[in-house]
Amino acid sequence: MTEQVLGAVGQEIMLENDRVRVWHITLAPGETQPLHHHGLAYVVVAVQGAKNVIHTASGERIDVTEETGGIVYREPGQTHMLTNAGDTVYIGRIIELKTGFDPA
Repeated sequence: MTEQVLGAVGQEIMLENDRVRVWHITLAPGETQPLHHHGLAYVVVAVQGAKNVIHTASGERIDVTEETGGIVYREPGQTHMLTNAGDTVYIGRIIELKTGFDPA
């Protein structure tokens, strides 16, 4: 059985502490973020929106339009690739929410 190599969630870690990990991602039109796994719940902030396509590990295609300034919460467990299918650069922040802390 061949084990699939997964990429990082984003391209650069901008901030990390015991509560969050913040990733930066920039995708030019046609560019793809490699297959990666989200082991933590996360929030996506579209700094500069674009038309993107999510390709899941199971083969599903999900077309999404991420509007500039848009914010989306996503549950953990997704394995997918992200492709910029638009004609503008996509810039995003992915904020992974670490577990095991007391928010009080």
